[in-house]
Amino acid sequence: MKERRLSITFIIALAIGAIALLNVIPLQLGLDLRGGAQLTIQLQPTEEVTTISQEDLEAAKTVLENRVNGLGVAEPVVQTLGQDKIVVQLPGVSDPEQAERVLGGTAQLEFRQQRQGTEGQLPVEFGLRREKERELNALRLGEPTPEEEERIAELTQSIKESDQIILELFESVGLSGKNLDNARYGPTQGNQWEVIIDFDNEGGNKFAELTKNIAGTGRSIGIFLDDVLISAPVVGVQFAATGITGGSAVITGNFTVDEANELAVQLRGGSLPFPVEVVENRTVGATLGRDSIQRSIYAAVAGLALVLIFMGVYYRLPGLIADLALGVYTLLTLACYSLIGVTLTLPGIAGFILSIGMAVDANVLIFERTREELRSGKPLYSGVESGFSRAFSSILDSNVTTVIACGALFGLGSGLVKGFALTLAIGVLVSMFTALTCTRTFLLATVLGLPTVRKKPELFCPDLPKVSNT
Repeated sequence: MKERRLSITFIIALAIGAIALLNVIPLQLGLDLRGGAQLTIQLQPTEEVTTISQEDLEAAKTVLENRVNGLGVAEPVVQTLGQDKIVVQLPGVSDPEQAERVLGGTAQLEFRQQRQGTEGQLPVEFGLRREKERELNALRLGEPTPEEEERIAELTQSIKESDQIILELFESVGLSGKNLDNARYGPTQGNQWEVIIDFDNEGGNKFAELTKNIAGTGRSIGIFLDDVLISAPVVGVQFAATGITGGSAVITGNFTVDEANELAVQLRGGSLPFPVEVVENRTVGATLGRDSIQRSIYAAVAGLALVLIFMGVYYRLPGLIADLALGVYTLLTLACYSLIGVTLTLPGIAGFILSIGMAVDANVLIFERTREELRSGKPLYSGVESGFSRAFSSILDSNVTTVIACGALFGLGSGLVKGFALTLAIGVLVSMFTALTCTRTFLLATVLGLPTVRKKPELFCPDLPKVSNT
């Protein structure tokens, strides 16, 4: 009896812990429930390589996955589509344009040396470009008029021309993003942020030579990203003898934390093997997500209610006990989703609802076996114990085959199919635990703890003749 009490205490503690965990770590919702951005990216062939192979597509997918992971998006989905497209789903992203900049850019980084005699021209050209950019950003706020749309087009073209002029004020020294080992961001004084980059051995030597050549001259290092100047630091005269050694450098430019993180992600993510174009940038609104959640909740509650009613009506007392165990199962399963970090999507909810049916299936096997034992004349306690032991092999076989199928779906599938497989597999495993521990503990505690129950085996088997079970 003491063992039964400890088991019940353990189950209650698990349920309370599951509720606390769900309050601390809420369930993560996928794109179809939470809303967010979905980008379709197409690889563009080049003159040198006119055909994109599957290996090229997988290489591009790897680069995009690295960039997405750097964005910090919860459970993104990156999958190939056809022969030259990649679909990226970013749940919860409210700025799809930022995602497009990070994912669509080739992020070609280059360090260039400012040409002699351009010391006065650079600040003028760079200042004009910034004025144009500020005006352009102001015009893009709200709904531009036709005249403003025309001005936006003019400014966009003018900024491109300014970028080309600024680029020609610098000369290449052969130091590019391929020499980059790592990029990270960190704070500076004055609530500003910087990007710290580390070079390989070749890059470190080239950077030392570059800084040695311009140290104390007033000329700057041009740091270009996709041929656009993002920073132009000046090297102090103290480095004229050896340059900046050590293989590390810092990019400054009055970055905010988001801008610094975005740049670090682009640099660290690497260069795409082909030019890419974002052919679709679709935003899934929160309203659609709320509607999907509401309908899914209705479906889950309706399905669960029907199952609970059926179990109580058909299996009498064991059915009511199974309903209680099913409540524990629901809490434990959702807690596992939260703890593991499962992103809940519509197919995931379908997997969860299906796993509820699997959980009931285990109880059905146990109760039917128990009825067979009672009909054969066994006492109630022995019949319950035998029902569990005889049903165990069937429960194990059915659940193992389901988990194997889930493993195949998860390994061979992608995107939403994986979400369905994962939620179903977790549900099946938890259902085995609740059926063989919660249901068994509750049943045996009822049989042993309530003498009136022991005298009424018909509560377990309605068509059983009333005989003495002493």
